[in-house]
Amino acid sequence: MDLIDEILDNVKTIAVVGLSDNPARDSHGVSAYMQSQGYRIIPVNPALNRAEALGEQSYDDLASASAAAQEQGVKIDLVDVFRRSEFAGGVTDEAIAIGARYLWMQDGVVDEAAAERAEAAGLGVIMDDCILRQHKRRRGG
Repeated sequence: MDLIDEILDNVKTIAVVGLSDNPARDSHGVSAYMQSQGYRIIPVNPALNRAEALGEQSYDDLASASAAAQEQGVKIDLVDVFRRSEFAGGVTDEAIAIGARYLWMQDGVVDEAAAERAEAAGLGVIMDDCILRQHKRRRGG
């Protein structure tokens, strides 16, 4: 089983860093799709001012999101990064700090040093790829 299949099979809760409440944005569409496929989405974006997005409470940072999830008996399995590459390193460090199992950097998000840090900390890493496209590929459509 490759890493993408492992992620899609084992992940239940996805923290989406950079999730927009604007339906025209890729982060919203991809997250809505993943939610429709049974994954729990936790929005992480300080611009949302802790408002709901996709029916879920949003958080300013991964630490807050993780603490709230733990209070609900939930662990963030995957951190999905919808931020520009220059911000990926900071998000990666937060993902390591909260004990996420996987880090996924969406299309166009590339930070080799961050990926190496995440892998050294034991996270499975996908970089410069789209989780929606991979999910649909796996389902044959």
